[in-house]
Amino acid sequence: MSLHNPIFLIFIPIALLLFLAARKKGMDPAFRFSSGELLKGLKASFKLRLAGYLVYLRPLAVILIILAIARPQSPVAPSKIESEGIDIVLALDCSTSMLAEDFILRGKRQSRIEVIKNVVKDFIRGRNNDRMGLVAFAARAYTVCPLTLDYGWLLDNLERVKTGMIEDGTAIGSGIAASLNRLRASRAKSKVVILLTDGRNNLGKISPLTAAEAARAMKVKVYTIGAGAKGLVPYPVKDFFGNTVYQPMQIDIDEDTLTKISGATGAKYFRATDTERLKSIYREIDRLEKTPVEEKGYLEYNEMFPIFLIPGLLILLLEIILGNTIFRKIP
Repeated sequence: MSLHNPIFLIFIPIALLLFLAARKKGMDPAFRFSSGELLKGLKASFKLRLAGYLVYLRPLAVILIILAIARPQSPVAPSKIESEGIDIVLALDCSTSMLAEDFILRGKRQSRIEVIKNVVKDFIRGRNNDRMGLVAFAARAYTVCPLTLDYGWLLDNLERVKTGMIEDGTAIGSGIAASLNRLRASRAKSKVVILLTDGRNNLGKISPLTAAEAARAMKVKVYTIGAGAKGLVPYPVKDFFGNTVYQPMQIDIDEDTLTKISGATGAKYFRATDTERLKSIYREIDRLEKTPVEEKGYLEYNEMFPIFLIPGLLILLLEIILGNTIFRKIP
C-alpha cells in the first residue's frame, strides 16, 4: 500500500496536540465544593464510565479522515507500459492540383485533398503515445500544428488545411525543411516525416534533395507518398454560367525525386493511385514505425480511502449525537 498525498500525515500530530491541550483545559471542574467527603464511597455508573471514553471519539475520527485525505492506494497488479517514443510530422501538399477529383470516397468522386485528409484522420486516431505535428506546403510551407499529444486539437487543425490557403506552387524542399524544424529539438527515439504530394518541386529556395540530406544528418526518416492517378485526371473548373464542369488535366508526379528523398533517409516511397491504396500505405507506415519500449509500472490502483473515510465520518457523527443526547453535559 502507498499514499498518494503523504504530506497530509503531518496534520495527525498537530491534531493530537490540539486534542491534548483542549483535554487539559476541559479537566477544570464546572462546580467547586469546599469538601469532597460526601462523595466518598460512591461508585461511578456504567453510563458515567462510558462517557469518559466519548472524548476519544473525535480525535480518532479526525485521524481516520486525515488518512483518507492522504489517499492510500493499493496497486492492482504489475503491468508493462508501452511507450512508442516516436515524433511524427505529417507534411501535406495543398497546392491547387490537389483539387483534382480522381479518388473515390464512400462511392462518390472526391478531391485529392479531401480524401487524403480523411485517410490522415484515421492514421492519427490509430496512434496512441506519439507526438504528432502538421505542416502544409504549396509555394511555401508553414506549420499548421506543432508536435502534440492532443490528437483532438491536431484533428481540428487538420480541418483548416485547404487548397488556396497558400500561394500556389509545389515547394517540396520547403515542406521537408519546415517539418525538420519542428523535429529539431525532439529527443524522441525515432523521428519521422510523412510527406504527401501530387506534383513536382517548382518553387522554394531549398531543393528537395538538399532537404533530404539535412534529414539524414538529423536521423529523420522521410516517407514520401505520390498521390494521384497516372495520365489525365478530371479537374473541376467553372463554366461561363458558374457551373462546375470537369476538364481532363495532366498532373505529373516527380517519382524519381521522391524515391531519392526516401532512400537517402532510410525510408520508403509509395505511390497511391486510389483511396484503398492510400489507406494501405498509411497502415504500412503505421506498422513500420512502431518500436515499443517496455517499462515496468502500474496502470491501475485500488483507492482505499473509503476504508478510512467512512468509519471516520460515522465515528464523528456518533460522537456529535451522543455528546448532545445521552452524554450531554450541563453546563
